Amino acid sequence: PLKVVLDCGNGASGPCVEDMMKRLPGIEYEVLFSEVDGTFPNHHPDPTVPETLEMLRAAMKKSGAELGIGFDGDGDRIGAMNEKGEVVWGDRLMILFGRQVLAEHPGAMVIGDVQCSKLLFDAIEQAGGEPLMWKCGHSLVKAKMKETGAPLAGEMSGHLFFADRYFGYDDALYAAMRLIELVAAQASPLSSRLDGLPTVYATPELRLHCSDDKKFGVVERVVAAQKALGSQLTDVDGVRVSFPDGWWLLRVSNTQPVLVARVEAESRERLHEIAAELKGILAEEGDRKSVV
Repeated sequence: PLKVVLDCGNGASGPCVEDMMKRLPGIEYEVLFSEVDGTFPNHHPDPTVPETLEMLRAAMKKSGAELGIGFDGDGDRIGAMNEKGEVVWGDRLMILFGRQVLAEHPGAMVIGDVQCSKLLFDAIEQAGGEPLMWKCGHSLVKAKMKETGAPLAGEMSGHLFFADRYFGYDDALYAAMRLIELVAAQASPLSSRLDGLPTVYATPELRLHCSDDKKFGVVERVVAAQKALGSQLTDVDGVRVSFPDGWWLLRVSNTQPVLVARVEAESRERLHEIAAELKGILAEEGDRKSVV
């Protein structure tokens, strides 16, 4: 038995969710904003933005639901909340799904994008899997899954790709069913499933305007400078520089005149220090008038 609230956000998932949920025996559910309306009258349908999940949180609190799921506008990304009303971000969902998939496919590869927490890659390794850090972008992830035979992949943005019992693409309706299955399979609450993870502190995705004709040059110069310094880095998609206690990322947006940055560390103090380092690097680029 499980009580679930699903927020369609007036997006494309709405017409399917009610029909899907009524086929699940023993699941009590409430569906919010299932009518498709491209003006999005209730809230913007982006389940990775905490503000868009407030109505889902309120509905969960009112009903005593143990799981909340939010969908994006076109139904290929999900967000999730545990029974405490806490957001379970995409990389944490990947840890849960990774453990489940690896129990059935020992040693399998699991792919996460460069924005995911180090906790994800460590957890996959600890569960006996082969973690792979890869580029952002659903077409790039799907191609890598096909190339490697990975049964599972995911992005921080909430795109979850299942080739295990599915077809290897990012379908939020299917991901929601897998999450309901995972939570309902154990009596313990969702919040407890990640209790053993170390504490880390991270910024959200930071989007910095930079014109399309300049953004690639900025990242290329930063990559070259970090290599010259001997930094421990991954340049599979932009540059992710790692330290013993944290990392920073700078990459080019695939679709907008934007540089994307993110920082993670094992303490708040260290988070500010690493963020200050990245801010200094970007300030140097600003002095060159490369970043607008």
